[in-house]
Amino acid sequence: MDGKELNELRELVEFLKANEIAEFDMERSDLKVRIKFVGEPAPAAGLDMAQLARLMAGQGGAQVPAIAASAAAPVASAPAAPAAAAPAPVDPDAGAHIVKSPIVGTFYDAPSPGSEPFVKVGDRVEVGTVLCIVEAMKLMNEIESDAAGEIVRIMPKTAQPVEYGQSLFAIKTR
Repeated sequence: MDGKELNELRELVEFLKANEIAEFDMERSDLKVRIKFVGEPAPAAGLDMAQLARLMAGQGGAQVPAIAASAAAPVASAPAAPAAAAPAPVDPDAGAHIVKSPIVGTFYDAPSPGSEPFVKVGDRVEVGTVLCIVEAMKLMNEIESDAAGEIVRIMPKTAQPVEYGQSLFAIKTR
């Protein structure tokens, strides 16, 4: 899946959430997607085939027409469990300093293939320590730590594309 398709998928997920669509299936010749949101049941809603085709073809401008209630038989749903019964999700990066990508490019955790990574989970870093490289247009940009502390999480995998503002590292500050 290339960057353009990944962006289209992200836009589709945002669209589905915004219109409270709980479940969605799509199949193209080279791609099959099934999205199911867990939580309170959303009202029964759906896309007609023309709207879906325009959405996936990227037509219709940035605004996609509002979704009307589905004409199909209503979907039966089980009653939602009380909110008190479900534990609140725990954010693993709560309280950690997040280092974000300053540019769009490709993430590399080491200076060259086969080399040791710049940092690993558990390493202590100081301000200015090189954490990774983000390659953009054949230029290798060293990304330095802007906080002192311990690396608790590395989000992207090596050779993975990253976007501007995407979280790269979580650092537990001292």
